[in-house]
Amino acid sequence: MPKVGRIFEWWSLCEAPGVMTDFWLISVPLDKTSLTSVEKLKRIAAKTNLASCCKFSIPNLKVGILDSLLSVSDDLSKLDTLTESVIKKTCQCMRDMMEQSNDKVLENSLANGGHSTSQRAALSPLKAYLKSLRVDLMSYVTKFQWDKAKYPTALPLSSLADIINKEVSQVETELKSRAAAYNSVKVSLQSLEHKLEGNLQTCSLNGIVRKEDLVVSDYLTTLLVVVNRGSYLQWERTYESLSEFVVPRSSRKLFEDGEGGIFSVTLFKRAVCKFKAKAQESKFIVREYSLDLEEKKQQEIKQLSVHKKEQYGIFVSWLKVNFSEMFIAWVHLKALRVFVESVLRYGLPVNYQALLLQTDTKHSKKLREELSSLFKHLDPTASMTDVSCDIPGLCQQEYFSYICFHVSTNVLEMS
Repeated sequence: MPKVGRIFEWWSLCEAPGVMTDFWLISVPLDKTSLTSVEKLKRIAAKTNLASCCKFSIPNLKVGILDSLLSVSDDLSKLDTLTESVIKKTCQCMRDMMEQSNDKVLENSLANGGHSTSQRAALSPLKAYLKSLRVDLMSYVTKFQWDKAKYPTALPLSSLADIINKEVSQVETELKSRAAAYNSVKVSLQSLEHKLEGNLQTCSLNGIVRKEDLVVSDYLTTLLVVVNRGSYLQWERTYESLSEFVVPRSSRKLFEDGEGGIFSVTLFKRAVCKFKAKAQESKFIVREYSLDLEEKKQQEIKQLSVHKKEQYGIFVSWLKVNFSEMFIAWVHLKALRVFVESVLRYGLPVNYQALLLQTDTKHSKKLREELSSLFKHLDPTASMTDVSCDIPGLCQQEYFSYICFHVSTNVLEMS
């Protein structure tokens, strides 16, 4: 993904609050009337700020047999839907990951973003990253150059579609696998932490019970008992009589909250069962506790926390790389669709011009009307079925006298 050099003036549209901008890829034949209309479109767009218009370079691709183009066109349409879906899933996963963590890796993601200190302070790490990424993606589209190394132009159109399909499907599969693996670690950690939270009967006693609070010998042991706040006096008066083998005056309050407290009591090991039974009758709850087990749980939580942090960094890096790769593949796919539809619509020899328009939602209807008027000569029977469509050019029922495909960057918009 190329870094941003000089930002086009019309990119300022995307910085306006509440304004959502998108790209339209249109194609018209290179006849005299169409070329005149293109020049008129550029003048109108510049004068009225309806859109910005520039040439979109698509290389000469291998047409092959015309009969196969219809099949390729259908395959590309389905692949377009799949690719957009994977892009949205990848971006949403990236949002979810970055929103749920305050990890320093978020700040590291902005290291090469080109934002000033004041800008970073004004935006959350996620918003700042998505803003930077959106500018990079828009730069890529406006400066688009076909990647001949990755998508050789000598290959048949169907082979190019297969390359993109394989790439997209692989990312989709790996996304599910990586998300499942990360969530497994996350759920395991949450489960352990949940077990150590809650009321006095289940909460962690790490840092509350010390080794010196426990008496452990061949004959003696220390129990931890949960006593309701209103039963403190009853406990003090009766705990020694709950069994004949309780060490006198051995009870100490180790911890309390709004509901009650945790008391220690020392007794002979052979009296434990009887003590527990008598305590239960008095509504005193003996907690099962082992210092070794507590330390083991804490160590397990620590290890899982470290593992989760490591997996987080790896997964977020993977998401960033593959989101950009999917977007690049998507733009190549749009270029393929423009080429195929131009051949099908305008015939051979290949003779068309592809243009990149950028507009915003409030101008889309007016722009569509201007395009319809300017290129009506290409197909007088074409009609605008839904000029107010939220995603212009994407609706399958739309048909225009010119070819039009939509490249959305709105997936990066922050609500």
